[in-house]
Amino acid sequence: METLEGAELCFPELLNTSCRKKVRPHSEAIIISILLFSISLITVALNVLVIISISHFRQLHTPTNLLLLSLAVSDLLAGLLLPVEFLFAEACWLSGDLVCTLSFFLVFSVVSVSVGNMVLISIDRYVAICDPMHYPIKMTQTRVRIYVCLCWICALFYSSLILKDHLKQPGMFHSCVGECVVVLNYIAGTVDLVFNFIVPITVIVVLYMRVFVVAVSQARAMRSQTVAVTHQRPGTVTAKKSEMKAARTLGVVISVFLICVCPYYCVSLAGGDSLDSASSVIFFTFLSYLNSCLNPVIYAFFYPWFRKAIKLIVTLQILQPGSREANIL
Repeated sequence: METLEGAELCFPELLNTSCRKKVRPHSEAIIISILLFSISLITVALNVLVIISISHFRQLHTPTNLLLLSLAVSDLLAGLLLPVEFLFAEACWLSGDLVCTLSFFLVFSVVSVSVGNMVLISIDRYVAICDPMHYPIKMTQTRVRIYVCLCWICALFYSSLILKDHLKQPGMFHSCVGECVVVLNYIAGTVDLVFNFIVPITVIVVLYMRVFVVAVSQARAMRSQTVAVTHQRPGTVTAKKSEMKAARTLGVVISVFLICVCPYYCVSLAGGDSLDSASSVIFFTFLSYLNSCLNPVIYAFFYPWFRKAIKLIVTLQILQPGSREANIL
């Protein structure tokens, strides 16, 4: 009987302190593993294509695309972390408390960077549509690079503050050996909810509502042709069609982001302090990671330059001399 019990433990030699294995039916475990690693592989592959496309072709070195590049890097990391997130909840953790804490630190950082990137994209589209005359001045490539760097630095700093107790004492909340869990106290959980969800989501929604209103009014003005461009005031210059199209595309990206991420925070808020104990949280965590796979798919549907870039990358034409100057737009 002891041998049978030992076989169900993560560490059979530690009968009194080891966690029990979470056993699933064999067929179910295989299906989940295949699905998990397939999505992880697809997410990584698609975002690598985005990163290569924007980094390689000079025509794509625009402020907006720099933000998409930053988002693709965070999505790439999310794709790599997806199997790790599954291990948090479904399997015995065999890598020790320090690696567990560092893994959670990476997860928190990637989520924060993704949220920050979405806020920057919203600001970029707001300036492009609502203040097009000053867009080339306010959103230069140099400034956007600074904004992106600050976004990543702030995300790392924020995650270190949220998890400072766990970083000082890894494994402080695990109940048995073989468990990887992070528990946020009430203050830390509230701060995370406000600064990583409520505030950025509010900013995104408000900015895009403004963009939507301005875009609709400009579309009506262009259709009716009642106002001549020469009679427009400097502050009401109509945005370019390309900017409007980019706003619509990135609006889809942000909408999908909200659909995928909001349920996770809502369930986490209702489920208590532990971020990985409830089975419902596992599903919504998976949904939030799925967003990282969907972003490149959206680009493929709405951006002809991305489809053209993929063709050049897959056929290895980017290895030819002068390929960086190719006409990709």
